Amino acid sequence: MRSSRLAALTSVGAGALVFCAGAWAQSGAGIGGGTAETAQAMRVVIGLTVLALLPALLVCVTAFLRIIIVLSMLRHAIGMQETPPNTALIGLALFLTLFTMAPVLEKVDHAAFEPFMDGKITMQQAYKEGSAPLRDFMVRQTREEDLALMVELSKAKTPRTIDDISNVQLVPAFMLSELRAAFQIGFVVFLPFLLIDLIVATVLMALGMMMMPPSTVSLPLKVLMFVLVDGWALLMKALVGSFH
Repeated sequence: MRSSRLAALTSVGAGALVFCAGAWAQSGAGIGGGTAETAQAMRVVIGLTVLALLPALLVCVTAFLRIIIVLSMLRHAIGMQETPPNTALIGLALFLTLFTMAPVLEKVDHAAFEPFMDGKITMQQAYKEGSAPLRDFMVRQTREEDLALMVELSKAKTPRTIDDISNVQLVPAFMLSELRAAFQIGFVVFLPFLLIDLIVATVLMALGMMMMPPSTVSLPLKVLMFVLVDGWALLMKALVGSFH
């Protein structure tokens, strides 16, 4: 499981690299000419920076946030607090994130990561070319209301086009939209399990078995129902298909 998580994180790393590199470039940390910027020392430092920021970037700019929240809500809906374990859910969420982000990561890799590592483009150019596919993905998932809220909270000027919105405003708006979408999916996931809980509780009350916890009976029924309808496959398809 650890090796699968590392493989997925490595794939997402190409997208994370251009965000880290862009932040460095915009803060004036570059060292001048094209050849110097792609020196071995620079690549090592950027690589270490990517590794340090990768978990945060994975949550902030990819599909991981929505997926892991829905999987966690599914576990609570069934009623098992520690099954599947967190490691299993995170590993599954990483693979689903990789499948969802694969087209975006390929664009980032071809447009920015490979040319930058080969010394063909500067850090600023890599940031511009590499951030475009990520921005396009985030914009497609983000509601206009959330973008307007972040612009208002940041007290920035009203943007005329989407290009006028900075990453500082786009990323939190994207995360807010992801939280909303995850809760909407989670609500739908909860409904059938809630119905089973209500039915079991009603039957136990009617039989006069008020001392028996309803979860004792409803838990195996919920697990059986989830297995019979092939719930994992349905949920995976719904999650991946929920991204625009």
